[in-house]
Amino acid sequence: MTWTQKSLVALFEKPFFDLLTQANEVHRENFNQNKIELCALINIKTGACPEDCGFCNQSAHFKTGLKKEPLMALDEVVEKAKKLKDMGVQRCCLGAAWRRPPKKEFPRILEMVTEIKKLGFETCFTLGFLDEDQAEQLKNAGLDYYNHNIETSPEFYKSVVSTHTFQDRIDTVETVAKANIKVCCGGLFGMGETRDDRVSFFLSLLSLKTPPKSIPINRMIRFSKTPLQDVKILNMFEYIRTIAVARILFPKSRVRLAGGRVELSESDQALCFYAGANSIHVGDILLTSQNKSYVADLALMKELGIQPIQPDYLLAS
Repeated sequence: MTWTQKSLVALFEKPFFDLLTQANEVHRENFNQNKIELCALINIKTGACPEDCGFCNQSAHFKTGLKKEPLMALDEVVEKAKKLKDMGVQRCCLGAAWRRPPKKEFPRILEMVTEIKKLGFETCFTLGFLDEDQAEQLKNAGLDYYNHNIETSPEFYKSVVSTHTFQDRIDTVETVAKANIKVCCGGLFGMGETRDDRVSFFLSLLSLKTPPKSIPINRMIRFSKTPLQDVKILNMFEYIRTIAVARILFPKSRVRLAGGRVELSESDQALCFYAGANSIHVGDILLTSQNKSYVADLALMKELGIQPIQPDYLLAS
């Protein structure tokens, strides 16, 4: 089906349970709904980002009190990754607060890809903007996924970021896909955007030359001393609708509950899983914010009869 602005609006406006039922049917056709992918994110470089994204407490433009930390040493990254193996994590993601990775640090980044890959993980990085040469080097080092979210609609994006454009985001996503690295690309919802913006976001995601294999659906966390600290909290039903729409539009992609999951109740998460979310970030900290505890995640999965996907390194042992 070719989705249009009109048909997407109609999809969003469906009665809540009709929308969730449709999404669940799509999910069941393409995935085992009782299996979930566990991912984890290691923050390898914190703070002092030169971009002015109004939702982010790592921006150097805002005095949020976040402590600046340099690029993490390789042995520390590997040690953290080894602990994730004990949690059954399938995809190990590494994130750095940069506009783009500095040339002097890039060889260390490539080493991290190689060493994480040796541990048996699917590898993922989020490092900001990339050029074609950097993307090719990451691919050759063994990188499986690159995360670069487009966040919201092109219309709304300019109201929360001024140091780069929406098209800059699109360009990096296309550069990653051209290098045959799997694309992880999603959005951040609850920044004050309208439903029309969410529709436009999905139309932009659909227009990518290569559909994302993984789609994080982040819910806005309000950080003190950022421009969006007082933004109205996104209605939970609207957030769950957004999960359902993502599943229907991208039936074969992983839809991930990512940032902001800490504020979701067990019932909220259960509805998200029913609507087609089949991936979560685990670990007590997600970049610079709290996350659900791993113990709580395991307890909820047990209650719902959901099991983590067994990574290859566990299947081989």
